[in-house]
Amino acid sequence: MFICGKFQSMNYRGIVLFILLTIVVGCARRGRPEGGPEDFDKPIMVKADPEFESLHFSDDEIKIYFDEFIKLKDVNTQLIVSPPLKYPIVITPLGTPSKRITIILTDTLQENTTYTFNFGQSIIDNTRGNILDNFKYVISTGDYIDSLQVIGTFKDAFELETDKVPTVMLYEVNEGFNDSIIYKEKPMYVGAVLDSVNWDITNIRAGKYLLIALNDVSKNYKFNPKEDQISFYSKYIDVPTDSNATYELLLFNEILPFRTSSRPEEVSKGHIMFPFEGDPIDFKIEAISETSNEFKSLSIFDKESDTLHYWFNNYEQDSILFYMYKKEVYDTVKVRLRSKEIDSLRLSSLTRGTLDLRDTFKIKSNAPISIIDTSKIVFINKDSVKVSYDVILSPYMDEIAFNFEKEYDNKYQMELLPGAITDFYNIINDTLHVGFSTKRPSNYAYIKLTLNNIKSYPVIVHLISDRGILVANDYLVEPREIIFENLVPSRFMVRIIYDTNENKKWDTGNFLQRLQAEEVYYYKDIINAKANWEVIQPLPVD
Repeated sequence: MFICGKFQSMNYRGIVLFILLTIVVGCARRGRPEGGPEDFDKPIMVKADPEFESLHFSDDEIKIYFDEFIKLKDVNTQLIVSPPLKYPIVITPLGTPSKRITIILTDTLQENTTYTFNFGQSIIDNTRGNILDNFKYVISTGDYIDSLQVIGTFKDAFELETDKVPTVMLYEVNEGFNDSIIYKEKPMYVGAVLDSVNWDITNIRAGKYLLIALNDVSKNYKFNPKEDQISFYSKYIDVPTDSNATYELLLFNEILPFRTSSRPEEVSKGHIMFPFEGDPIDFKIEAISETSNEFKSLSIFDKESDTLHYWFNNYEQDSILFYMYKKEVYDTVKVRLRSKEIDSLRLSSLTRGTLDLRDTFKIKSNAPISIIDTSKIVFINKDSVKVSYDVILSPYMDEIAFNFEKEYDNKYQMELLPGAITDFYNIINDTLHVGFSTKRPSNYAYIKLTLNNIKSYPVIVHLISDRGILVANDYLVEPREIIFENLVPSRFMVRIIYDTNENKKWDTGNFLQRLQAEEVYYYKDIINAKANWEVIQPLPVD
């Protein structure tokens, strides 16, 4: 430890002066401070040219200055100009840190109109990446700034969550308004999505408006039913009369008008796929080429995609002509045939190892099944005792369900001998061996639900896993308890669908028909069902 004090002996004055100078120099050395609070400050606009909320705007260039270096991220997709411009603006600099943003207008602005430039999440500081959320620059070409606003929320009409960010829009309802406007023209105002559920449209002038939201895939502010989700408010809104309301917008995909969407595709010899869009009810395919008396065909819709499978046999020409029709819609198409061999019949089990007590043992085929010969099917349990069963062929003719009385904690063997299954082409199966087992009831969970505050019946009740997979369902036409037994232990959610048209499925909406999607409610709490547990759960539906 060094102590500076008063020296009594003057003989050491030179030495003392040297030491003091050394200490002063050491104490005066400057370094970079360590630690300190992290910078969470967002950039701040310090000025703009023209000024923020300027009136009688007539320039073609805007400059916005900030208190620190910023950079623009995804500005071409984040920036929303309301009302939309016909031609895109030019923004600089892109990719280079700067304290200034320059906006060059390539469009002629409307008279007496307030314009809002909402940058969304695109402005971030250059050092820490702090985002300047929903920064807006506002100007007017008229005598005043329109200051009215509309606010609301959005969500998917069916799913619990959505990762899509909609574009919320207002169309002015005036003498030139009609329903087709959303397909052809840009809206009067475009809003900003504030977070995962909220949106607002600001700087609106008084008037009557149609409120819609689009998952605008093409970013052109026009509704394309083929790729965009849509939501609309059922009534026109009056601003400012309705300005204090909060509007909930539920996004859905419309069912497209029916049409064949692409050329048919030959999958293999005797198998052609016909893709389509829309509702396939009454859609039919008929071969109109000359065929022999042995010719046979079969049309089956795919259960997972918009495809009609056409199977045919005993036809050896190099092309085939089809007549396709659906009520008044019809067409003809020729398909070139290049495949030389019919696919061999392949069977597989949809059960792997364990058959859960609420499931059905099924065999799947790659081709339509024509004949099931149970005399060539051997089904035994662990004691080699034959098991009685019934077989059910699915409507798609590609799955066989075996219904039998399951015994707990048992093992089963099934053998399909050659000739047990014959497909559409009269091809028989190779030998198939399948083994599986069942568990005890104590390995499963039990849930009893009671619904409260249901607004109307009937309702569809879905029990879904916390990953969104449908596990079980029930249909209620009146109040009663719902029981789900033999559930594989998991965490579950409950989805309730108000089946307004009583067709036992969820139906989407349609803008031109002013038809909203059927209402869906999610019970917000997770139901944790463990093995050998009984969960009795009242569900207060909001």
